[in-house]
Amino acid sequence: MDFEVTGSLVIYALLFVILATFAIIFIVRGVFNKRANSNLTEKHAGKTFESPLEGRNKYPEVDTFSLSGTFLNYGLLAAIVLMILAFSWTQYEKVVDVSSLLGTLEEEIEMETPRTAEPPPPPPPPPPPVIQEVPNDVSIEETVVFQDQSIEEETVVQAPKVEEKAPPPPPPPPPPKEEDNEIFKVVEDQPNFPGCEDISDKAEKKKCADEKMLQFIYGNIKYPAIARENGVEGMVVVKFVVEKDGSITAAEVVRDIGAGCGAEAMRVVNTMPKWNPGKQRGRPVRVQFNLPVKFKLE
Repeated sequence: MDFEVTGSLVIYALLFVILATFAIIFIVRGVFNKRANSNLTEKHAGKTFESPLEGRNKYPEVDTFSLSGTFLNYGLLAAIVLMILAFSWTQYEKVVDVSSLLGTLEEEIEMETPRTAEPPPPPPPPPPPVIQEVPNDVSIEETVVFQDQSIEEETVVQAPKVEEKAPPPPPPPPPPKEEDNEIFKVVEDQPNFPGCEDISDKAEKKKCADEKMLQFIYGNIKYPAIARENGVEGMVVVKFVVEKDGSITAAEVVRDIGAGCGAEAMRVVNTMPKWNPGKQRGRPVRVQFNLPVKFKLE
């Protein structure tokens, strides 16, 4: 049978030892006061001591040093008991009940689209061109000049010089395949929070991983003071990418309720440990994940 010691038990034991010590002090003090009030002078009148050490205390009945061994044993016993209780003090990690929050991961998340300014109205159409009439009696005279291009036998014709062109530079290396850096939203094996690797069933493994992730989120999140003072509640959505090695990158808030809730949710997301990466066709890939975080005042 395991013996569990809580913090309250250690405090009660310490209070008991303190009270017992005061009680013993008052009892012993009362006994010595009672002895001191008796007629000790007449009782020990004419008594001689064989050695100075024997007579160092004139009245042995009120010799407080006679109980030094008893007090020493009591102190050692109290110290040992308190030490055993302190070393047996059992502390438990805070367990967050997230059973009511598991369904929020499956909800449809409406992303807020950034508001853009309305486009300005189109400019007015240009005025139509003015067509000028040309009178029919205007005659157009064109002078055509003919150039003699005939070649006689004595004419020397030189072949045109052909300039040698430099060889073209080598082609640039091919760009990396898009599929290597492609970010997937749905893959065959979705990424999951660590801690449930020993579960073989996919559905049970996903449920266990979601529960551990929510316990981490709601166990480390701190409600912003300004949001608590103003009664701000709602859902914050954080989007991030689970890399091939399981690390979390590109975290950003896509829905915020203000009052510092979005910044707090992203802070906790950035402190998460490495996930088990998602896989497509048996190889790890980058996967986008949307995490809703509820802020609710209790």
